[in-house]
Amino acid sequence: MKKVEAIIKPFKLDDVREALSAAGITGMTAIEVKGFGRQKGHTELYRGAEYVVDFLPKVKIDLIVGDDQVEDCISAIMTAARTGKIGDGKIFVSDVQRVVRIRTGEEDEAAI
Repeated sequence: MKKVEAIIKPFKLDDVREALSAAGITGMTAIEVKGFGRQKGHTELYRGAEYVVDFLPKVKIDLIVGDDQVEDCISAIMTAARTGKIGDGKIFVSDVQRVVRIRTGEEDEAAI
């Protein structure tokens, strides 16, 4: 099992969710986050005063998938989240040792 974490632009969340669903991947967690990378924020004007916005709004999605679904998951996220502009985001993949469904006690693949 793998944990796939993706940081994407907020307006791409629905597109990514639909692409993952079409790829047969169900269940994800989405969290509103703020951050920056190479994009490095931007300058805004508010009531005549200029200020720098260092942290940009993003959405972090977390998914736990079987080893056989990882490539489909990554492909769906990349296709749906890509705008071709800086700040499109990143995808991180890591191993998951154990998953337990609280309600039933099911474990690992059965709990996904």
